[in-house]
Amino acid sequence: MVQSINTSVDIVQKATSFSGITDYGQIMIGDKGFEFFNEQNVENYIQIPWQEIEYVIVSIIFKGRWIPRFAIQTKKNGLYSFASKKPKVVLRAIRSHIGPEKIVKSLSFFEVLKRALSKK
Repeated sequence: MVQSINTSVDIVQKATSFSGITDYGQIMIGDKGFEFFNEQNVENYIQIPWQEIEYVIVSIIFKGRWIPRFAIQTKKNGLYSFASKKPKVVLRAIRSHIGPEKIVKSLSFFEVLKRALSKK
């Protein structure tokens, strides 16, 4: 059985993990870190302590009305992408633990295109 790193839980939300194969499960945000547990296989989980998170990258569409997914960049293990049922609630809970300076907006399609064309 998997042991949680959190002693108290702030929020539990249905979510999807895009690490390799798409996994459906639940995000659990607590006092010690961010956790994702797969619905069908409990042994398939992701646990990230708050001090391990470098920053959170948020994909924003329609001026903040819709957030399709967000990604967590860690200091050692790379990038983990997630989509949540209520991403604004999840991101507010994450912001209260890591601070607003570590949450950044991802580039839009046109910003990526503009950046690619300006380098040539």
